Amino acid sequence: MPIENQANMLTTRVESILYYAEPFLTSEHRAGWIGGNAPEFFDDQSELIHEGNQKYAFYLSLNHPFKPESMISIFIPENRESYLENNIYPDCSIKVIEHPVSAESIQGSFTHKDLIRHSISHGERSKDEESMEQPFLIKVGGNPRLIQDEDYYFAKLKKESLSFFFQVDEDGYPDTLIQEDGNYPFGFGSLYIFAKMGTEIEHPVAGFCQFS
Repeated sequence: MPIENQANMLTTRVESILYYAEPFLTSEHRAGWIGGNAPEFFDDQSELIHEGNQKYAFYLSLNHPFKPESMISIFIPENRESYLENNIYPDCSIKVIEHPVSAESIQGSFTHKDLIRHSISHGERSKDEESMEQPFLIKVGGNPRLIQDEDYYFAKLKKESLSFFFQVDEDGYPDTLIQEDGNYPFGFGSLYIFAKMGTEIEHPVAGFCQFS
């Protein structure tokens, strides 16, 4: 994406990119996937993800919108209470990892039990103001659409010069994404990812999650 478009998304924040979940898309027509198996990159790397007795499940992988050679994958603790209690940076227990582009693994070692695999469609540019009034799975750039607009969510992030990168919003889940007896991982809420913004976008982290 041209650098001026990146600036529109992440500096002036007048535009954003919106992504949606679809049941079946070929790799040519998708920008990643939610649910299903983790990328092959994580095969035999359980020590990179799991921490002691804390086991993690794969949530989603998104092709980096500004780095064609990279993906961003998100893992959430299997123990839901862990991220309900630790949901604000720097104590947010959700893992965000940038890595080289990788196909979906055939191994199900990280698969989330409540999620049915869906593709993530290619992003569509939107005026940021308009994006606030419509459902989406992922919103890159622009301004975050918040459930609770409280300063304490941003305090440590601002201190470390981390800026809003993208959010994953459960309002954008299709009805087919959650198992019949499954739970929404964020209680019909949203996860907000932040990063260092400069000539490169670096060190994406889970800023906070909010619950409805």
